This record gives sequence, structure tokens and C-alpha cells, in this order.
Amino acid sequence: MNADVIVVGAGLAGLVATCELVARGKRVALVDQESAANLGGQAHWSFGGLFLVNTPEQRRLGVRDSVELAWSDWQASAQFDRLDDADSWAVRWARAYVEFAAGEKRAWLDGLGVKLLPTVGWAERGGLRADGHGNSAPRFHIAWGTGPGVLEPFVQRVRRAAAEGLVVFHHRHQVDELIVSGGAVQGVRGTLLAEDDAPRGVPSNRDRVGDFELTASAVIVTSGGIGANHDLVRRYWPERLGSAPRSMLTGVPAHVDGRMLEISAAAGARLVNRDRMWHYTEGVRNWSPIWPGHGIRILPGPSSMWFDALGRRLPDPCLPGYDTMATLRHLRSTGHDHSWFVLTQKIIEKEFALSGSEQNPDITRKDRRAFLRERLVGKGAPAPVEAFKRSGADFVVASTLEELVAGMNKLTDEPLLDPELVRRQIVARDLQLANPYSKDAQIQGIRNARRYVGDRLGRVATPHRILDPAAGPLIGVMLHVLTRKTLGGIQTDLDARALGADGRPIEGLFAAGEVAGFGGGGVHGYNALEGTFLGGCLFSGRKAGRAAAR
Repeated sequence: MNADVIVVGAGLAGLVATCELVARGKRVALVDQESAANLGGQAHWSFGGLFLVNTPEQRRLGVRDSVELAWSDWQASAQFDRLDDADSWAVRWARAYVEFAAGEKRAWLDGLGVKLLPTVGWAERGGLRADGHGNSAPRFHIAWGTGPGVLEPFVQRVRRAAAEGLVVFHHRHQVDELIVSGGAVQGVRGTLLAEDDAPRGVPSNRDRVGDFELTASAVIVTSGGIGANHDLVRRYWPERLGSAPRSMLTGVPAHVDGRMLEISAAAGARLVNRDRMWHYTEGVRNWSPIWPGHGIRILPGPSSMWFDALGRRLPDPCLPGYDTMATLRHLRSTGHDHSWFVLTQKIIEKEFALSGSEQNPDITRKDRRAFLRERLVGKGAPAPVEAFKRSGADFVVASTLEELVAGMNKLTDEPLLDPELVRRQIVARDLQLANPYSKDAQIQGIRNARRYVGDRLGRVATPHRILDPAAGPLIGVMLHVLTRKTLGGIQTDLDARALGADGRPIEGLFAAGEVAGFGGGGVHGYNALEGTFLGGCLFSGRKAGRAAAR
């Protein structure tokens, strides 16, 4: 055999699994269709957010959290409703993951050298009910170094294992088939692709120069999701979210194509929950794109006003940073693919962050001085945000509301926005700031957020009128649906063994990361609590590596 175990996919889950294998003396063939420049896969481009529970960082900021509260939030968000079938293993993975996030996860990462920012973000604040979707407390811990910082210790260990002869990299090897013999998976066959020196993230060629075959005692599939394959996104788009958008931005590199899902199914693996997916509604066109249709997600604070394409304010819980799926479902009912933020310079300076390692160079480079200058003591918005405001195709800046709406209307094929309708809604909102109490859910949310010291210091602007000239200029941002995560996939048991149609493990086949719904075929259910995607790759990759080694 060529190796003890073949790992298909050199992203975070694959690297973690490989580290667990070589730590137990196993020989690994690490197979990936991309070049060495893309080692680490999609995780390299992430913001580095990690879902953690009851941490020292939380406690220092006065946040009281517990595994019981986190599990309550997870169950209410996931809404598992296929417990006798597609969710039977997912719910067990979910419980195990929450216990991991509240237990050894932080110490394990710290021991590997992954450090966290002292601030904790409050992402996906939810549906405004205690028994509904969302985080009851801030849990979004950002790794120092963003996505590359999370990847670094695993990349180093895998490269060291390669130097020692325990790992062989097989880049530019595109798997087309899992080899099955006697009911067991024993290797992979595929296409050898031509060399390609494209930089990380840039689409590579698919020119065939040969074939290959590798054999091993086990195969771990860690190939990622379908986010760059809009045909698959539309094929499995759920009716509950309305019709799929005619136009979407892409939040992941082109190699996130979902090929290994059907290839695994052909070998007998059961695919479940394919109608569950996680796409963002706050996407903007990257003014300096790396891959086709490259979009960046705005990580908004709670103060921007959100309007649909016709200028109607979105109802709660469709508020910035609250309930992604509820907002997506509502916007799909409007008949248009875009929506709008309207905000002030004062809001963008305090509340706008951009998802992605390349959009946060201070944190990615671990530059403490730049972090303090950009985020805490400096004036103006962070430089990447200002660059989007200045150069981004979706940003409009004006001194008056009428000028702003006129500029926004120029970005659509026909003028859909009525300035008087927009003005009436903004004035009504602004009047709610006359008192320290309010009937407006968004104003209540802003004030609630500012009770948390982490938000008050670095994430939420002081409440002010949108039409206050002193807070200007006014800014309009055209928002698009941004494809991102696959929440379903290969069903696995708690040892990450791929299950067949009969519910029994397929000998020699394991799956981890996004291709397995981050565990069990859909650990998130219908909704994610954020910071759970990298963490899901870490947890499931670790499980798969340890189980395959046994």
C-alpha cells in the first residue's frame, strides 16, 4: 500500500486529521487537487472566529456563560427535526462539540500555540426569543493571526512529518473515484492535473496530464463544501427560503466545488441534509477580487438601518448581526436579489468589520501596534473598510439623504427607491432616541449591546440620529447574497466513520469537516451560531484522525 491512510483534502480538517495520524506513527498520503500554494484551503481566508464557552476572556469582560446555556442556544438554533433519520448522529455530534467548546478546546489550542484576542464578539444575536435562534452571550473568539494563525501549528507539524517521511503530499491530484473492494474502501483513483503556479485562491487549470491510483487501509474525506459551485447551491436550495437568487457573490475560492460528495456517495456513503446551507445577506463585491465573483461579508454592528430593494425597512429579527436565515428568507420574499444598509460615518468607523484574513492585516500579521492604532485609538474606520468605502462598487457616500438615494438608484437597472419613503422611516427611527427607552427593537438592541463592555468599547457606536449632520456623511451599501457554507453532507458516527444507506459504517471510509456537515452530516441543523465552522473542522478532523489511526 502507498500509505496507512489517505486524506483527501488539504484544508484545516485534513491537516488536523493528518497531525493526529502521524502523532500515532501512521504514514499519510495527503491528496489535494490544488497546488502547494493552497495548503490550508478555505480556512486560510477566514477571520479566525472560534466558538468557545465560559472562557477566561469572557469572564474578564463580565460575560457569564455555561455549557447548559450554550447547549440551550445550540438546540434552539439547530431545530433538529429529523431525529429518527438524518439528524440521528448530528444531534450527538452537536452535544459533543458544545462540550468540547466548553471544555478542552481552548487549552488544546493554547497548547498548540493558537492565541486569542482579549475581546470576544457577540455574533448571530438571534431571533429575540430566549427559546429561539442565537447566542445568548458573546462567544466569538478571534484567533491572533486570523485563519492563518489557526492553520499555522498544523501546517508546521504536517511539513515536519513530511520531512521525516511520514507524510507525502500529492498536490494536483484530483480524486475521481474511491476504490472499493469487498465492501471496504481501500484507496483512490483520479486525474493528475498539470502543474499550475497560480497564487493562492486564484483558479487553477484542470488540464489532465495523466492518471493516478493510491491505496491504503483507510481514506478520510475532508474536501470541503459546495460554496463555489452555484449550480449545486441552486439545485439544493430549500423551498423554505424561497427561490434561489439569480445573482450571488462567492465567498470561497473556486476549488470549493463539492465534487467529493457525489464521489463518496458512489462508494456507498449516505448524504443527508443537503437542503441545509449557510449563506450571508451582507455580501459586497470585492474591489480587488482574487477568485471569480469574489465577495466579502460585512460583519456589522447593530446600528445600520436595513432596507429591502424597494426601500422598506426590514422587520425584526432581520437586524444587522442577528438572524442570518430569517433575514435571507425575508429578503427572498421581496422578489429582488439585493438589499441596502443606510448608515453614517460615525457608524462605519465603529461598527464595520470585514470577514477574511486579507481584510484584517493587523490581526493576520499579529501586529499589536497596528491593531491598537486601527481598532482602538485611531480615528476613522479601519483602512480596509475605508478602501471599500472609497473603491467598492456597492458603496455610495453623500451629504444629504436625497443625494444618497439618488446615488443608490444609479446602482440598479431602474430607480427602485423613493427618497420620501426612506426619509419617513429614518425620521421615525431617529425620534426614538429622544429618551433612554424605546419601542423600536433595533434601538433596544443597540442599548442592550452597549451594556456589554466589549461592544461599547470597540463594536457599537454611541446612539445617534442617522440624519444628524455631525455624524455624517451618509453612506449607503448595496448588499448581495454571499455563498459560504454547506451544513449537510456525509453522515458519520461519532468516530467520523462514513455511514451507508443501511446506517452501518463503511469499512475504511471516514469523513470530516464541511463535507460531513462538520460532523454527523449536519452538526448545525438549520442555523449556525458562528465561530463554529473552523471549530467544526478542528473537532471532526481530530476525531477522524484518531479513529482512523485505531
